[in-house]
Amino acid sequence: MIDQQRQKIISFYSQFINIGDLCFDIGANIGNRTSAFIDLGAKVICVEPQPTCVEELRKRFVDNSYVTILETAVGEKEGYKELAICTNEPSISTMSINWRQKGRFSKAYTWDKIILVKITTLDNLIACYGLPMFCKIDVEGFETSVIKGLSSPIPFISFEFTREFFTDAKICMNHLLSIGSAIFNVSLGESMSLLLNNWVDAETLYKEIETINDPRLWGDIYVSFKN
Repeated sequence: MIDQQRQKIISFYSQFINIGDLCFDIGANIGNRTSAFIDLGAKVICVEPQPTCVEELRKRFVDNSYVTILETAVGEKEGYKELAICTNEPSISTMSINWRQKGRFSKAYTWDKIILVKITTLDNLIACYGLPMFCKIDVEGFETSVIKGLSSPIPFISFEFTREFFTDAKICMNHLLSIGSAIFNVSLGESMSLLLNNWVDAETLYKEIETINDPRLWGDIYVSFKN
């Protein structure tokens, strides 16, 4: 039986994903979102640079023809970059020095291991695997670099934001507006619901988020090029 929260996740993503769609899961971690996308009938390019997480992904999706697992990071340009790993909490491992030193987890956690990882771009992934219907990006402060590696619209995109680095979210939205006509919405925390009844322009979304009085605010900004 699918538990209530999992069903809520699947129901939420069903507004973006249909049977047969291609999805990118950028920063897949151990594949919880990938699993939901599969349940919706999608094929998933599952991208994760942490070796221990990749090992878990390969175990979880062994022999699953709907999933392609890539052990790489995604950024603005191809190459290599250091990834700081938090062994105690792998979900906050990051390629952003600023995020590690000044973000909300900087005092409570230690990033105790540095590894060099390969970087590809969203443009390269599209060239290799095709244009996805939906691209989820959750890369702990490296979102701007990921999005700058995209030069053409993807119908639906989500990327994580936090209050302390909301300027980065604005940079992401501005880049997306430079490649196409986009409208926006937001989901707060793990609510699995869109905050706004209607999709809005970037400036309206900025104002909506900035009026929320919560210094620990975080969530995902959703982008639609299908207007």
